[in-house]
Amino acid sequence: MKYVRIGAGLGFYGDNPRPVLASIERAGVQYIASDHLAELTLAILQKDRQRDPSLGYARDVLPMLLRLWPALRANGVRFVCNAGGLNPRGAALAVLEAFERKGWRARVAVVTGDDVLPRLLDASAGLGRHAHLFTGEPVDAVRERLVFANAYLGARPIVDALALGADIVITGRVADAALTLAPLVHGLGWRLEDAVTDEDWGRLAQGLAVGHWLECSGQGSGGNFGAQGLWQQIPDLAHIGYPVAEVAQDGGALLTKPPGTGGRVNFDTVRQQLLYEVHDPHAYRSPDVVLDLGGVTLHDEGEDRVRLTGARGQPPGEWLKVVGGYRDGYKAEVTWGFAWPDAWAKAQAATEIIRTQLREQRIVHDELFVEYPGLDSAHGALSPRPTGEALAALNEVWTRLVLRTPDKAAAEGFGRLFPWLALSGPAYTCGFNGLHNVSELLGIWPTLIARAEVEPGVRIECLGDAP
Repeated sequence: MKYVRIGAGLGFYGDNPRPVLASIERAGVQYIASDHLAELTLAILQKDRQRDPSLGYARDVLPMLLRLWPALRANGVRFVCNAGGLNPRGAALAVLEAFERKGWRARVAVVTGDDVLPRLLDASAGLGRHAHLFTGEPVDAVRERLVFANAYLGARPIVDALALGADIVITGRVADAALTLAPLVHGLGWRLEDAVTDEDWGRLAQGLAVGHWLECSGQGSGGNFGAQGLWQQIPDLAHIGYPVAEVAQDGGALLTKPPGTGGRVNFDTVRQQLLYEVHDPHAYRSPDVVLDLGGVTLHDEGEDRVRLTGARGQPPGEWLKVVGGYRDGYKAEVTWGFAWPDAWAKAQAATEIIRTQLREQRIVHDELFVEYPGLDSAHGALSPRPTGEALAALNEVWTRLVLRTPDKAAAEGFGRLFPWLALSGPAYTCGFNGLHNVSELLGIWPTLIARAEVEPGVRIECLGDAP
């Protein structure tokens, strides 16, 4: 039976590319699916683009491909990624320019059309359009402050780019698992938009499940494994192997990792990743198929091999998710520490002094957020706080204060409220930082858009030459 082998690339912007080499050289993969975009990554890329219009893409793709291309070319492996972010063509040109300096040749396909900002900026679209996905708030509340809006595309344009012979496919915002589903559709000849039977939808659902397992790099093979008493049994995380999936024509999938690498692929690590970020296991929505995990069976064959079967699928519907970003003021952040004796009491007194200054100087702000790293910064209000003698006996208390304000001048002046307390406030000996730690905030606006408004505008452009 025909099959396709796909290896995981990165799981986020800045992830480690080194384990990908083992998948290329030792795991017999035909494709690498590399996911560079988390929900908030576009906000980071927008700040890059504001500084330099030629940027706006995940810049880690350049050193990654410079490192991997010789092995990709030698092994005939094709590379699919969403590192294009807000500027896919800019990413492709940067890669090709770097390749040219090395004397390398590659055919790079660019997928564009996910940018739907003009549609969200169009006030004539009518009330109720593009409302916040969770609160229902109308987009009018942020329309004038919007700076990007990108729809989650599906697998189709990537399939088409691969059919054009691309060695490397660079997209903007696509659904994470589409990076895997597209090579499966292309390599195995599955139906996509013309899927009609339960078998068609089942194969696509299997592909989506595999893509969801692959999309977080080492998290699918034992990294970030949180099971109490079991995480210590994951071997050699210093040399972790990224997940690899072998998917057959009928959709059956064998999940594994490259031989001789660290990490673990077993029933527990696979199920943790499959349920990650899934709000409804019976209706995990994507642009290509709605996945029902209820019938999935994981058969642990041992030796880092798990067989995945039983995913069911339904048609995806007529809407695509959009992630938008808008200017949302500024933040200023300060961290300082207080040492025993009375560390907790000193921290409380110093924080109250800052609140008093904010009030008396009438500094405009929306919020002063206060947390105590080591005590409650991981779990917030759920963190049990020491009381009585235990509280009084704390050796040190670190305090993080974050001011959120619509006024840039207020943010820039926040740090100046603190230095005089070095000699005139509660005694502190654990250091201070953040005098000039100011940044602009970008809020996230999730919404929906009609598929018919987006897909006709999707474009594929092939650049460069085949090696």
